[in-house]
Amino acid sequence: MTTSSLVAVVTGGSHGIGLAVCRLFAEHGYQVFNLDIEDTAIPQPQVTWQQCDVSDVRQVQQAMTAVIENTGRIDALVSNAGVHFSGTIEDTSEADLDRVFAINVKGAYAAIVNALPVMKQQQHGAIVIMGSDQSLVGKTGSFAYNMSKAALASMAKTTALDYASYNIRANAVCPGTIETPLYHNAINRYVESSGADAAEVHASEAAEQPLGRLGQPEEVAELVYFLASDKARFITGSLQVIDGGYTAR
Repeated sequence: MTTSSLVAVVTGGSHGIGLAVCRLFAEHGYQVFNLDIEDTAIPQPQVTWQQCDVSDVRQVQQAMTAVIENTGRIDALVSNAGVHFSGTIEDTSEADLDRVFAINVKGAYAAIVNALPVMKQQQHGAIVIMGSDQSLVGKTGSFAYNMSKAALASMAKTTALDYASYNIRANAVCPGTIETPLYHNAINRYVESSGADAAEVHASEAAEQPLGRLGQPEEVAELVYFLASDKARFITGSLQVIDGGYTAR
């Protein structure tokens, strides 16, 4: 199988880590389909945007069906779409909880369940789920988000076990603090609500990491690509941490 024949589907590929993932797979010759509610500001060669709200299972099914009808295959699925929410359990309304789980967890479910039939038919496939350092540890003021990322870790493990006989691998990438639009939006909300100095908050976040800096989307994309490649063909059901050493303490 030549690299140019391979197809990758990325959810939430228009910004941040997802955008870096789309670019890297395209650079390696994949035909990439980005399922996101909005397109990137600059069109990417070999990346086709399909408007899709991943919290709507029917929309995901329609988008995935269109990919399969167009290409006949899905070799790699990167379930990346996600939303952040800060708050304790008391700060989290039912609507907040539903929104976080609809996008982060149900969105991953919808993408995976619609990719599995063609992957089973192919007798191969690589699924990479975007977890978090919060798939492994708890953080204050992160009740719903933390719980959703723990659920994604479980999803990677159970999917890996259930579909190993089809040569389908599933792993979760667990980034720490990565400098993405999601990160900047969270910091901006905190600064607005607390009155803290933005520069000091950014410096504090960097100092929290043993390596002394924030991660970059391109670094996470490299790990995602590796897990989807044949070089990782004996890796499945794993939680791959990329967090500058944060969870090692």
